[in-house]
Amino acid sequence: MQSPTQFPTRAVTAEEPPSGHAGTAPPAAAKPEGHPGDGLEARLAAVKGEMDARLALAAVAYEVNTAHIATPPVDWSRIGAPPAPATPVPAGPPGPAPGATPIAALLHRASLRLRTDGWCAGALVDEDGHLCAQGAIRRESGGDRHAETQAMDVLLEAIRRRFGPHVESVPSFNDAWGSGREPTRMLEQAAILADARGI
Repeated sequence: MQSPTQFPTRAVTAEEPPSGHAGTAPPAAAKPEGHPGDGLEARLAAVKGEMDARLALAAVAYEVNTAHIATPPVDWSRIGAPPAPATPVPAGPPGPAPGATPIAALLHRASLRLRTDGWCAGALVDEDGHLCAQGAIRRESGGDRHAETQAMDVLLEAIRRRFGPHVESVPSFNDAWGSGREPTRMLEQAAILADARGI
């Protein structure tokens, strides 16, 4: 005789009802899962519901855990509009500090003169009023030939430091350029050099 067929038995846990029916509800702690036949939107809705429940629980926990922290109330009358952003001050050309030595100040003024009046080559002043480096120094010296000579000497030294000893003179350096950018920059460098020397 054959023994009767034995079926495997399954222990019933406390989380599920003692029912052998296939349509019983899942345990409360189970993650929401869509059935294999559900669409993507149904599964997303199930996940959203679970996340909403978790966020609500976290909010309650936060309130409970921070209830003992004393926070002073905010005095909204003392809070005004944020300060307006500061307008950036355009940076001027590099030069000596205020109170610089006389020759340094002369060279700095000459560089500013080239920026405002314009630069030229081949003449101290052209027909449009543009100046070369020496013309700017002469105009800013106010007729003081000694100051003009000192400024020209410092300028030539600054030029030779940057471009080498083969530079013959300030006028030849000035006329070698197609724009006033380098002559103006060298006037500024010469002003810093004169200030460092105290002349």
